[in-house]
Amino acid sequence: MRLAGFGLALALALVGGGGLGLLAGPGPTPQAEPPGPAGPAVPAATSTPAGGPDVSGLAVSEDGYTLDVRATPARADTPGELAFRIVGPGGAPVTAFTPTHDEPLHLIVVRRDQSGFQHLHPAMGPDGTWRITTSLAPGDHRVFADFAPDGRTEAMTLGRDIAVGGLYSPTPLPPPSTTATTADGYTVTLTGALVPGTASPVTLSVSRNGAPVTDLQPYLAAYGHLVALRTGDLAYLHVHPTGSPGDGRTPAGPAVEFLAEVPSAGPYRLYLDFAHDGVVRTAEFTVVATAGAGTPVAGVPTTSSGHGESGAPHGH
Repeated sequence: MRLAGFGLALALALVGGGGLGLLAGPGPTPQAEPPGPAGPAVPAATSTPAGGPDVSGLAVSEDGYTLDVRATPARADTPGELAFRIVGPGGAPVTAFTPTHDEPLHLIVVRRDQSGFQHLHPAMGPDGTWRITTSLAPGDHRVFADFAPDGRTEAMTLGRDIAVGGLYSPTPLPPPSTTATTADGYTVTLTGALVPGTASPVTLSVSRNGAPVTDLQPYLAAYGHLVALRTGDLAYLHVHPTGSPGDGRTPAGPAVEFLAEVPSAGPYRLYLDFAHDGVVRTAEFTVVATAGAGTPVAGVPTTSSGHGESGAPHGH
């Protein structure tokens, strides 16, 4: 009876406590911490990202190689040092590279909104640290190191984000266009369509003040150097030239031809570097790859259709 009485008293106490809680109302709602500074907005991809044999730059490490960023510019819009190493499978910095397109390493830097594209060629010190001075706008930037360490038959691209402090003002993705104009009177016209899952021929024709440019200068072993980045995840796509200067069949303009293999439908940003009158210029395009025959299912790797005719480990 004493145990039964104790149980009854405990039950009444619990009910009473609940009733008092209901009478008193709910407790104070925890206040959320104030949000931190907003980071750069990442444009939404129009399709689920898919991989493929020609997609790279999404990983900081691959096959034992790691992109190790050591220093970034301290202030926005102010020249500062960007330094990094390629750490090899054994944990030591890599110091031996096979040149691809006339350089041992290509460094691509672009802000997450796909503005501020830079194609740089830093210098490597004896300790394997690459250094270059550059200026970056506020926001998150993607750094791509494109290289071929000695002993590998294929080049590789590693990517890593770096942050630059300051007031971030995102640049909207420019609408799709088949023409791009530089500040000094060059116009580049794009012909060809990107079809996911196939090696799509893309031609970029250069003119100046309305006249075709037929004396383009070689730049990185080609009359043009093309980088393609997928909007959203900034997957780095290898784009391969179909010829090279001095091969007896590739004219020095106005048309520069490439094979571009994209893995999925949606928008891409193309950056063409070309040289004329001793100056390297960049023309930028937004291109939308449309679904068609051979479009891969999201997440299913595509089958490579060939890597062009340049003969180098890879092109851009």
